Amino acid sequence: MIALDTNVVIRYLTQDDKKQSLIANKVFEKTLTPNKQGFISLVVLTEIVWVLEACYDVNKPNIINIINSLTSSKNLIVEQSHIVRIATTLFTDKNADFSDALIFSIANHAGCEKTLTFDKKAASIGMTKL
Repeated sequence: MIALDTNVVIRYLTQDDKKQSLIANKVFEKTLTPNKQGFISLVVLTEIVWVLEACYDVNKPNIINIINSLTSSKNLIVEQSHIVRIATTLFTDKNADFSDALIFSIANHAGCEKTLTFDKKAASIGMTKL
């Protein structure tokens, strides 16, 4: 297994830097296989979503498609993909940010009785607003 940093995945997804995108393409298309998978941590996944939204103005439906593509790829392992799927559903259905949906989903999976927040949008997915 090979861990992937955010910038490698972003170069592959956006094709915005000719030199780095060629290298990222080689990694994704030739190096990673079902027998030698790439690993995307929850931190990297959260950064990917943030970068795509903030820097590339990618809309929510496209973000959701990207997350689903990453989690369903046979060449990738996304950390705690079962929790990511729950967070993606919350992100799809509510007004919260993906990071908030992931925080809430991780906390629920850990057995937390509630997740406290000051964020109104985060409260829309079930966090307890203070």
